Amino acid sequence: MKNIILFIPIFLMAIALSASSCTSSKKSQASQDSTAIVHQEIVHTIVPDTFVLPVIPESITDTDQRANYLTIHYWDRFDFNNRELIQRPDITEQAFVDYINILYYVPKEQANKSLVYTLKKAETDTVMYAYFGSLFEKYFYEPNSPFRNEELYIPVLQELVKSPLLREEEISSYKFQKEMVLKNRVGEKSNNFEYTLENGHTFSFHDLQSEYTLLMFSNPGCTTCKEVVKQLSNSKVLSDALALNTNTRTMLTILTLYPDDDLDEWIAYLPQMPSNWIHAYDKNMQITYKKLYDVKAIPTLYLFDKDKKVMLKDTSIGAIESFFTVL
Repeated sequence: MKNIILFIPIFLMAIALSASSCTSSKKSQASQDSTAIVHQEIVHTIVPDTFVLPVIPESITDTDQRANYLTIHYWDRFDFNNRELIQRPDITEQAFVDYINILYYVPKEQANKSLVYTLKKAETDTVMYAYFGSLFEKYFYEPNSPFRNEELYIPVLQELVKSPLLREEEISSYKFQKEMVLKNRVGEKSNNFEYTLENGHTFSFHDLQSEYTLLMFSNPGCTTCKEVVKQLSNSKVLSDALALNTNTRTMLTILTLYPDDDLDEWIAYLPQMPSNWIHAYDKNMQITYKKLYDVKAIPTLYLFDKDKKVMLKDTSIGAIESFFTVL
């Protein structure tokens, strides 16, 4: 696994979000004035061999506008022509991690605008552009990244796949990623598939009657899968949801799906799995061959509503428990 640099909240957000004090009667006018300033062309001097934040004009006192300004001008003083900075993760990669954290303080539309603008600035050098593309992939797409966010990755991919600065194999990889992240997005109806039980009976996923369905792609030889199964089984929140299941109402169904073809191994392991879950396999491996779901790693968890719309995609146990806690 690639090393992930964590966010260091030293003084960054204080500079970004703290504003000069003003009375509530002046706030509306200040916000309007700062909106105009944000769109002015302000020149920031590039500082070599380091990373320096832009100076936010003192006239921008509204918190939201300060955050918006920072997301657009964040890289204005960074030297994209200095390839040596690629070898300095303590400078460039740390600044990148701080940057993606700031994006969560602004509306998605503003974040998307900033992401595209960042890539445009990186176009000054082909090597630096490819490096920034790899950073976005590492932090937004890789399964073990704590900052994984496919929705923020989409506008990045839309730029990368049409860039003349990347090699053909890089563009091909990004095109595949784009295809996958656009599938089964949160709020959209999931791709349907057939699942087969140990007794050979096959069913359609969309025909499964349940108010909520937790789908877990798993493998009997996966140590992490065993730990996830244990945590799910011991979760009081999920146990309470399963306890609401009756003969006339199914509140929650937990469906494990084995996506590979070694059925002997899968069948031999079934007695160790929870008996109140449904355990199935992909008989013809259609999920893999048709690329119906983006299973970057095993296990992968999805949560669906009764209409099989995606509620949580490639999610965590904590997020699932939080969902049912506030339900």
